[in-house]
Amino acid sequence: MTALLVLEDGRVFEGTPYGAVGETFGEMVFNTGMTGYQETLTDPSYHRQIVAMTAPHIGNTGVNDEDPESRRVWVAGYVVREPSRIPSNWRSRRTLDDYLRDQGVVGIAMPGTRALTRHLRERGAMRAGIFSEGGEVAELVERVRRAPGMEGADLAREVSTPEPYVVPAVGRKRFTVAAVDLGIKAMTPQRMSERGCEVHVLPATAKAADILALDPDGVFFSNGPGDPAAAGYAVETLREVLGESVPFFGICFGNQILGRALGLGTYKLRYGHRGVNQPVQDRRTGKVEISAHNHGFAVRAPLDGPFETPYGAAEVSHVNLNDDCVEGLRLLDRPAFSVQYHPEAAAGPHDAAYLFDEFCQLMDDKKGAKGA
Repeated sequence: MTALLVLEDGRVFEGTPYGAVGETFGEMVFNTGMTGYQETLTDPSYHRQIVAMTAPHIGNTGVNDEDPESRRVWVAGYVVREPSRIPSNWRSRRTLDDYLRDQGVVGIAMPGTRALTRHLRERGAMRAGIFSEGGEVAELVERVRRAPGMEGADLAREVSTPEPYVVPAVGRKRFTVAAVDLGIKAMTPQRMSERGCEVHVLPATAKAADILALDPDGVFFSNGPGDPAAAGYAVETLREVLGESVPFFGICFGNQILGRALGLGTYKLRYGHRGVNQPVQDRRTGKVEISAHNHGFAVRAPLDGPFETPYGAAEVSHVNLNDDCVEGLRLLDRPAFSVQYHPEAAAGPHDAAYLFDEFCQLMDDKKGAKGA
């Protein structure tokens, strides 16, 4: 059986079906990580995206029950070069092929992943479709072109928790954190709970009143999928939170929401940053971190120094050394900061874990100021 990967510009790749058999549509992107495919598949930020892995062998360690980042697989489709024939790992419970099939994820195994990646780097991310049973190419291209794009897509509400839940602190409780789930990864509240935070995870549409009713020591906005320009509800909520000077930390989509709350614009990257090997520089220290990324949009902000916002002066705290993309924001007059990348880093690296400590320090300082 011949499967087809069809791009909206007419480029077609042939391969064999992998995972579920059928057809699927989404934005075609690539991930440069050599490990962490299980975390990638279950990251809600990949909702409505077809992900191509640039590493040549995928599925070598099978699938376990410990590493999923959410309750299900979110990718719209999956593209690999060569699936592992025999997984080998002491934690493995099933093959990746079986896992994708059980989750209904349509995939393709094909020899052209390098050519696909080069094509996307030249032409940019675009709509695509995977068709397990082939078909008339001209008709398939037209169907791909009718699929919805990512710009203007409000997807955070589609992946968010429908009901609030609590992740208890590990050991002694030090802080209460209200975390708005815009597509949160399970490792994020875990990293906070390890530091003594009791994390109350709220739906994406939570209002400022819902957040402040918890009397939180800090507020967190998570990663997530879609266009930040379409998430005005989250922007308005964050503006009210910032007005109360509650310590704030945002990751990925949360960074973009902070940017918009400060009056900055966002834009779509040509092909995005996805992988566990992105170099980011902390502009305060000059230190370079190798970091995990998954974003197709970015904040447009001045790189040449502090700038004014409705909440006082702010600055770009981190930049991507590959393209000077804004990778972090920090308010200078209020306890609020964010980063575009993923310091929870499942499946690694862990260079940026200190950011959770900085969030805790902000909350500690705020509590100390209240007690003074």
